Amino acid sequence: MAGRADTETTVAVADVLPEYADAFPFDRFNEMQTEALPAFTDSEENVVVSAPTASGKTALAEIAICETLEAGGTALFLAPLRALTNEKESEWERFEDLGYSVYVVTGERDLNPRRAERADVLVMTPEKADSATRKHDSRRYGFITDVDCCIIDEVHLLDSDRRGSVLEVTISRMRRLCGPRVVALSATMRNVDDVAAWLDAPAETTFEFGDDYRPVPLDAGVKTYSHGENAFADKYRRLYRALDIAEPHIREEGQALVFVSSRQDTVQAAKKARDEIVERDVPMGARGEYDFHTDASDLNNDTLRQSVLDGVGFHHAGLSREDKNRVEQWFKEGKIQLLFSTSTLAWGVNLPARCVVIRDTKLHDPLEGEVDMSPLDVLQMLGRAGRPGYDDVGYAWIVCDRSDADKYRDLLRDGKDIESRLAEDMDSHLNAEIALGTLHDVEDVMDWLETTFYYQRAQSAPHEYVAGSDLRERVSETLRSLVDDGFVEMDDLSVEGTALGRLASKFYLRLETARGFADTAERADDGVDLAEDDVLRAVAAAAEFDSVSARSDEEDAVAAVLGSRADDLGPGPRKVLAILHSSMSGTTPTELKSDAWVIKQNALRMLAAFRAFLDRFAGPKAANLARRVEARVENGISESAVGLTAINGVGPGRASTLAAEGYRTPADVVDAGVSGLVSAGLGEGVADRVVTNARELPAVVVEWGDLPDSIASGERELHEVTVKSVAGSARAGIRVTINGHEMTAKPSYLGEATVPVAVFGADADELDLCVEVCFPELPLPLVEEHRTVRVE
Repeated sequence: MAGRADTETTVAVADVLPEYADAFPFDRFNEMQTEALPAFTDSEENVVVSAPTASGKTALAEIAICETLEAGGTALFLAPLRALTNEKESEWERFEDLGYSVYVVTGERDLNPRRAERADVLVMTPEKADSATRKHDSRRYGFITDVDCCIIDEVHLLDSDRRGSVLEVTISRMRRLCGPRVVALSATMRNVDDVAAWLDAPAETTFEFGDDYRPVPLDAGVKTYSHGENAFADKYRRLYRALDIAEPHIREEGQALVFVSSRQDTVQAAKKARDEIVERDVPMGARGEYDFHTDASDLNNDTLRQSVLDGVGFHHAGLSREDKNRVEQWFKEGKIQLLFSTSTLAWGVNLPARCVVIRDTKLHDPLEGEVDMSPLDVLQMLGRAGRPGYDDVGYAWIVCDRSDADKYRDLLRDGKDIESRLAEDMDSHLNAEIALGTLHDVEDVMDWLETTFYYQRAQSAPHEYVAGSDLRERVSETLRSLVDDGFVEMDDLSVEGTALGRLASKFYLRLETARGFADTAERADDGVDLAEDDVLRAVAAAAEFDSVSARSDEEDAVAAVLGSRADDLGPGPRKVLAILHSSMSGTTPTELKSDAWVIKQNALRMLAAFRAFLDRFAGPKAANLARRVEARVENGISESAVGLTAINGVGPGRASTLAAEGYRTPADVVDAGVSGLVSAGLGEGVADRVVTNARELPAVVVEWGDLPDSIASGERELHEVTVKSVAGSARAGIRVTINGHEMTAKPSYLGEATVPVAVFGADADELDLCVEVCFPELPLPLVEEHRTVRVE
């Protein structure tokens, strides 16, 4: 492993990368970058670099990108957080200026496959890269197999709960798919050799830069506070403790960065801190600076606008990009002396402060309840202490309860080994690999195991991991359980994913959730009619919501929504169910709103998945019900209005307006025409667009052909009925019943379809023929057309 160089020399960027000198915001590489440089420029081996926070690792990523571009290849940068992908897009406009294309692929944007395919630099989160590699053989995501260099920013994310295993299997999969060069960058980690061994990085391209490479030495410690009975009051106890720590530095014209657990906490802490600073007579703020006062008036956030003039700011992912950029710039300039932030700032923006305080070591997760902040986040935040060029030392403090103090002191003293989290989700990840078709037999499964960081850690720490033959047996047991539960089929030694396994992989479901969805769908296929509440209950009971908790004030709100319904569910699933029910009508109680957004977004993903299960195992009618429920949860509208949301340009407001006038379907909108929609309250231009878009959706017509009005008793005749759309086309399910008994059911793509109808004179006086048409992928109401045939 490379160590510290004997020389203190640095090199000029233009001497090493003359074509790309304008892509760097400085003229010379620093000592750390200079020492690592030959590993990038003189070698094609994989590279692993562990270096202190703020030592310049981002430039190493940019060197790797330049080398890849020089060779005509494509670079993929894996950012640890979605918020950081947007920042890289802005920051790397420098590459755009040199004629290269930078494209960010995230779940919050519609993918443009052509742009992704043509991009020279791709920026993704591990989760999005996982999704792309799972769909690599599709036209939309085929670009992922063209990656020549994969740069992992903050590879110690491997040790992060569920996200760590996602990163681990994604890198292993990419190496099998396209064999890119891998560059792994990390803050200081004790077992860098394990990461290097996993990635096959040789000693000469593996670097462990110690604290002597840190631009500013770090003085870190733990401060305790007196814990009370009230969690709300405890926040303020910790805030006053944090201000006690920060105040001396602020009085010396230094700056303090205080990390808190949530977006709302950044705002509330900033408000309280402003009052406390006035009370303590701490000299700070810039109200007398006319230009700053003018600039501050441009802020979008009202609270922030008032706060920054007093030298206090807050920063979180919910602020507009313009406001975040201004806050970051003013903090760098010293106009903001005290900044409250969530952990996002620690992972991405290079925004150091003389003093860093972690006020909250626990946070509320809507899906997990109260959880400890990860050690990785803690170390990342503390690493922001110390401003290069301004401070001789950085000060970093953790404020915690006395019962946690020793835990954090040990972390500061000893650091932390990076562990694999794959064992926690071994079954779902192994299922995904088999469902993708990358593993064909038991030997492939064992070969896959050896590509994982889990396997490498088991070799180096056998006393902490299942090792050797025991490890192979554990994987064999996991494989057998997948077979027993119906996710995988095994014939002799070959393995293949089932429909259940493929759906679980496609929608990133925990396997117990997938099994539950399939069981519900199969019951529906056996004739059990599903209602809206059944769909919502299936999602609320998903294993992904197992750790949701309901606080006492929330339980009253849940009861107000649900009444006595779902008393058999636990408090967490009942809370999820209440949020879903109230979301359908757009009336979520105030007490539930703080968690509702996250739960709702996850539930929409679950509803889409459940719809696919119903489509596959129960049929299009059940899937259509789930699609309508999904659209109601998303839009907060009535059953009568939901079908209109299928029209492009019709959101919940317009859908409700049109439904109030009696319109329910796109076909109704087309029949009404522009004048009808104008009469309903839409502007003429909007009405014209809505009618045009409505014509792209199906309008069902049933043609009964030569079906007779009557039939003699005991006679039997076979006829054909035509079902067609006179407007747009879509995948449909067609079902024919006679007096409530199913006679024909077939999937079709309307268009046009013919279905056989057998008419026979039975004991009944008349036959009620019903043709049902439903669309499993559109929130359109079920179409029913009836025809009566007399029996004479």
